Amino acid sequence: MTKSLLVAKREMLAYVRSPLAACIIAGALLIDGILFYWQGLTQKALSAEVLSQFFYYASGVTMAASLILAMRLVAEERQTHTFTLLSTAPLRDSEIVAGKFASALAMLVILTLLTLYMPMLIFVNGKVSVGHIAVGYAGLLLLGSSTIAIGLFASSIARSQVVALIIGAAILAPLLTLWMIGRAVDPPLNRFLTALALHHENFRPFMNGILELSGVAYYVMVTYFFLLGATKILEARRWR
Repeated sequence: MTKSLLVAKREMLAYVRSPLAACIIAGALLIDGILFYWQGLTQKALSAEVLSQFFYYASGVTMAASLILAMRLVAEERQTHTFTLLSTAPLRDSEIVAGKFASALAMLVILTLLTLYMPMLIFVNGKVSVGHIAVGYAGLLLLGSSTIAIGLFASSIARSQVVALIIGAAILAPLLTLWMIGRAVDPPLNRFLTALALHHENFRPFMNGILELSGVAYYVMVTYFFLLGATKILEARRWR
């Protein structure tokens, strides 16, 4: 755990030194702010509906930001030829993956917390449940952690950040559209495909302020699966 924290600290410093993280956070806040202003102040809707729509739009921004944050985690090491130093250090591949994942997740937590003022503005002219806000943000972080894991897996495969982003998007897109495929097939396959969709049925309860353990378990399993995949890829490369 200590070694993973050292890797995470190293990656956090890399985010701070690079303008990438600042640009991602600024861009995400700008988009979230525009969408919240459009939905919350220009549309006539109940406060709970405004909050649900905020989480719906924020989920797309969160996935995009998570994928961009994760694209550099391993691919940049190969581009700068520093991965050999990292792989020859007294670290297990699982510790490298855990540290890099933790750093990107920490940046996502910072980004998510900076958007907290937006749902708070609803209290000016309306009223929403604090539990709804808490559950919605929990859903955003779970969705973001899954996307970071996908991006880290893609970054462990690619040799450049651009390719990592493309691979991550190529993995993410089918997971997002499985519910559409589920509508076109017969039961029970349709329910199975819908349950595997990264966003549609699994994120909707969080968006509406409903905490479902099945959704939590799904996002935890997706995160674990892709982190395990990234670890195995690093292990395979070590033995080449």
